[in-house]
Amino acid sequence: MSKQELLHDPGIRVVELDIEGMTCASCVNRVEKKLGKIDGVHASVNLPLESASVTVPAGITDQQLVDTVNAAGYKAAVRTPEPPAGAGAAEDADAHGAAQLRPRLILAALLTVPVFLISMVPAAQFPHWGWAAALLALPVVTWAAWPFHRAAAINARHLASTMDTLVSIGVAAAYLFSGWQLLADPRMTEHPGMEGMETGGLYFEVAAVVTTFLLLGRYLEANAKQKAGDALQALLHLGANDATILRHGSEQRIPAGQLQVGDVLVVRPGEKIATDGVVTDGNSAVDASLVTGESVPVEVGPGSQVTGATINTSGRLLVRATRVGSDTTLAQIARLVSQAQTGKAPIARLADRISAVFVPVVLAIAALTFVLWLLFAGPDLGSGDLRPAFTAAVAVLVIACPCALGLATPVGLLTGTGRGAQLGILIKGPQVLEDTRTVDTILLDKTGTVTTGILAVDATAAFNGFREREVLRLAGAVEAASEHPVAHAIAAAAADKTDDDGPLPAVQGFRSAPGGGVSGTVEGRHVTAGRTGWLQENGIILTNGQQQELALAEATGATAIWVAVDGAVAGIISLRDTVKEGSAAAVERLKRLGLRPVLLTGDNAAVAAQVAAAVGIAKDDVYAGVLPEGKVEAVRRLQAGGAIVAMAGDGVNDAAALAQADLGIAMGSGTDVAIEAADLTVMGNDLAQVAQAIELSRRTLATIKTNLFWAFFYNAVGIPVAALGLLNPMIAGAAMAASSVLVVANSLRLRSFGKQPAGR
Repeated sequence: MSKQELLHDPGIRVVELDIEGMTCASCVNRVEKKLGKIDGVHASVNLPLESASVTVPAGITDQQLVDTVNAAGYKAAVRTPEPPAGAGAAEDADAHGAAQLRPRLILAALLTVPVFLISMVPAAQFPHWGWAAALLALPVVTWAAWPFHRAAAINARHLASTMDTLVSIGVAAAYLFSGWQLLADPRMTEHPGMEGMETGGLYFEVAAVVTTFLLLGRYLEANAKQKAGDALQALLHLGANDATILRHGSEQRIPAGQLQVGDVLVVRPGEKIATDGVVTDGNSAVDASLVTGESVPVEVGPGSQVTGATINTSGRLLVRATRVGSDTTLAQIARLVSQAQTGKAPIARLADRISAVFVPVVLAIAALTFVLWLLFAGPDLGSGDLRPAFTAAVAVLVIACPCALGLATPVGLLTGTGRGAQLGILIKGPQVLEDTRTVDTILLDKTGTVTTGILAVDATAAFNGFREREVLRLAGAVEAASEHPVAHAIAAAAADKTDDDGPLPAVQGFRSAPGGGVSGTVEGRHVTAGRTGWLQENGIILTNGQQQELALAEATGATAIWVAVDGAVAGIISLRDTVKEGSAAAVERLKRLGLRPVLLTGDNAAVAAQVAAAVGIAKDDVYAGVLPEGKVEAVRRLQAGGAIVAMAGDGVNDAAALAQADLGIAMGSGTDVAIEAADLTVMGNDLAQVAQAIELSRRTLATIKTNLFWAFFYNAVGIPVAALGLLNPMIAGAAMAASSVLVVANSLRLRSFGKQPAGR
């Protein structure tokens, strides 16, 4: 049973663990296996976050999980929920790790430099320099290298091995072999520049240099992993620390954590909105760019929904809190991103399978290398030369350390999802990365996705001697008393386009018929506005020519409204759901990504065709007249034809289709239902963000693949080269450390995604 299937069982819960002591992919694999042996438990362990997401059935306690991890040689603790939690624990762990490594690295570097110089530079040597090298290298291979030795010992007690095993054995072997050589022949370095060093008799500098390089690599990894989580951390710290609320008619300042649903917040210009809510009073523009990724402030007024952590830019607002604490949008973002970062992409399974057998195989290769060199590399066949045999075996141990393998997937995922959160793009899980690579068709819901979803007056036609301006003004006056969206659009257009004539006049005797129209007296004239049936109900006769005008307007995709004055037809007002600015460019961008855009709408064919033409969608790729329940069938029909389908929608009525699609993309404010059903959520309303989300997902997947290539490349090429005796252990240590740093540095390039023009 998959993790997703398990979560549908009401007895199933998810426990988040913080785990200390993991160093490589072998550690990750070991912890997952140990936890997986508990009946019904499924664990996904993340190395850079030093955490595990554990799916637990009823009857299994948190303490059982902690004890299992501790018994495996690591230290576990149940993460306490402090929303928004996100990756904060991992960031603290990385900072703490770097602080612990810093003094060991400094000591190792200070002592390694003289060891290297007196061992490798004849001019720097002096009588009995070997003993000095041994003494200087001793603190390096003991105290400085202690993290490697400690981890290796813990794993050895459990009959297991990790990359630390390879490092510990390699460093210890290099130092002990050199000490044995020096004790066996004390005169070996009695004189400066003796040939003993040239033939590889002593390896104190190898042990010291390898330790220093590996400590440097670990230190850089810790710092880089902390940077990889900075994007998410910046988002999580957006929330306001305190808030001003109205209680009993007076303002009070309280910590944001004490807010309750129903509290009324006072938000002044320049202040952050402390939590999700609804504006009850005031008008302003809210900068939501840090949450939604939209650069243009959104106008809000009474009744408008606002999101916590957004910034009030102008007027004073009163906001009634609707969601607080862990229920807010920001906390929801934190949970989604954290869960995505803790999960595993299918591409990571290959690394997991390899890491499970990697270290034992490397130990066997190192032993075989030593034996073969010992048997066949001497001056005479079978005589054996211990020094080249030892050098080759140590080089194999050092170059093989699979640090980069364990970091390749999670660090790429951590950086990509963190950057996505900054851009208002939520990647629900690692599987999404694979899905974005395979989709070839994208269904776009028209209303609210391609178009604004808001009707606006497009044109006014006048008959019987009336002027267009007069028709619009009279219609606007009577429609101003109605709550219907069409009425709002006409009233707004009339107020805007006839403002030179003063405010709209008042209406007397207002009457409204649901689905029909409105009527009333304006400046002594009886005005009727609405559908054909409403005019006929009011005894108004329509000529054939006028009806043809209406048919022409509707044929172009407009919603047409009759206007009659004193029983005579005065004109027609046409309204359209306007195409969002940037939708055409976004559709073109989707095409460049190799996707076939398909328009899906409940509107009639004429409306759908007009919108499709405006944004560049082929007329054969338009599904018109589709009811909400028919959207799922549209997805299935495309899938049955062999298409891999992505679906972009903005509302609850799209949830079923989003779930049915191979890749569901929720747009807009990110309602609970939409986020639950979708794989990707873009917090803004711009279709360009959909294209950007797919681009980011694909870029993240490409980065992970590049990481895995370099991780495998170093091991695949380095091990045989080392076994053939062509690789000095010092160079091997530097190369191994460099591979880890390269993988992390490559992942950090994702932090700049979206800062340059698309496609560059």
